[in-house]
Amino acid sequence: MLFNSVEFLFFFLPLTLLLYHLLRHHVSVQSALFLLIIASLFFYAWWQPAYLILLTASVLSNYFIAKAIYRYRKNWLTALGVCLNLAVIGYYKYSVFFVNNLAMLSGADWQVEQILLPLAISFFTFQQIAYLIDVQRHQVIEPSFSKYVLFVCFFPQLIAGPIVHHSEMMPQFRQQVAISSRHFAVGLSIFSIGLFKKTVLADGIAVYANPVFQQAEQGITPDFFTAWGGALAYTFQLYFDFSGYSDMAIGLALLFGIALPLNFNSPYKALNIVDFWRRWHITLSRFLRDYLYISLGGNRFGFIRRYSNLFITMVLGGLWHGAGWNFLIWGALHGSYLVVNHSFSHIRQRYLVFIKDGWFAPLAWSLTFIAVVVGWVFFRAPSLDGALLMLSAMSGAEGISLPAGIMVQLGFLSPLLQWLNVGSYLGGGMVFIETWLWIIALLSISLFFPNVLQLFYQQLPEQTRKGVSVTDAELQWQPSATWALAISLLFIVAVSTLGRVSEFLYFNF
Repeated sequence: MLFNSVEFLFFFLPLTLLLYHLLRHHVSVQSALFLLIIASLFFYAWWQPAYLILLTASVLSNYFIAKAIYRYRKNWLTALGVCLNLAVIGYYKYSVFFVNNLAMLSGADWQVEQILLPLAISFFTFQQIAYLIDVQRHQVIEPSFSKYVLFVCFFPQLIAGPIVHHSEMMPQFRQQVAISSRHFAVGLSIFSIGLFKKTVLADGIAVYANPVFQQAEQGITPDFFTAWGGALAYTFQLYFDFSGYSDMAIGLALLFGIALPLNFNSPYKALNIVDFWRRWHITLSRFLRDYLYISLGGNRFGFIRRYSNLFITMVLGGLWHGAGWNFLIWGALHGSYLVVNHSFSHIRQRYLVFIKDGWFAPLAWSLTFIAVVVGWVFFRAPSLDGALLMLSAMSGAEGISLPAGIMVQLGFLSPLLQWLNVGSYLGGGMVFIETWLWIIALLSISLFFPNVLQLFYQQLPEQTRKGVSVTDAELQWQPSATWALAISLLFIVAVSTLGRVSEFLYFNF
């Protein structure tokens, strides 16, 4: 079931909210939580009921393994639990990829049928791996099976995160905090903004990204501006799609009195790749740091080992997103970016102290943003050939051309265009203009508009703001008629697009 579907917005969510709060106020908190468990399992089963068995088996096995780890304090139990989780995700997500590549290398004629990927398997598996490791490291345990089920299956964050720690969620399920009208107002407002991001902004620009990548996949070389237009369109489609989902998850959780951690903090404002990963998919970055990078040794054994650990972490982070060489290349690219970034920061602090942040910032932002866009090309392209063709076109190696109608309007620049060897082609002028207007608009929103953290900073629970600071929070949401009207308009516009419902991109991971 999608957050941006009629079934969810007008049936599932209102009914679940009504029953939850009736039970909470007139029966007991425990009965309300039990209803939330049933609703969350129904929410998951809506997509593919058969995989509810897999989710249930995963929850049961991890719950009892955690109890064994807590009781016997044996490292091999933790290793067993982690390996079992990785085996499940390895079978469903990576087995076909590895068998096909092994067959190709060995020359064997092996045929493996594609396995339908269970929804959210990466998210609920990694969340439980983190829980097992935390039980071992910190000797904490959740004795209540029902609350553990809710920790894993809570529907606002079940499908695409954020990836949460038990320490963030389980205490909230135990507390009997009163849910005020402010929770509803803030939750609905954040949800509406997220819905608008997804259905209007992300889906609106998707139509200018998908055809370009499909064209490259078919071996048809796009021109310079078309390739950059497609890459940038996907850059903003992915951001507003996943950021919109994360905002919707935070808003939905608040309607039930639960605070989820922030997952995005304007990552396209980052001035370096380290800062980008502190802002993009924050909970995944935290997971990779705490449970992979630190486990590999972190920065404790010298800079060579540190950089190796960074690179390995990002390669495996790329593989987490999908079974394919493009995801591995994307992870390796970002691992290389991080190594270069840390190396340059070290050199700058020692030998280039004369470089001032003020005049260096525009160059730093440009380099970071271009590096991210290049990475997204591998992330989006279905094949390596398609990605390389896109990058070749983006480099200008395949020539530069503009629609003939636009060339006519640029007649006063004809000497310069001729010197640059810019050609022309018939048709496509309107698509060209629409693509770049969308890109300029969404780039402006990404850079200059406040994000959810900034807009609701004074209203968000400490749990959501934890670990993330905000320096610019001048424009603040208020419980006023003006804000109610503005949010209502966003919701109405978003709902008006439901005829072209589309899945969230991170559902594929």
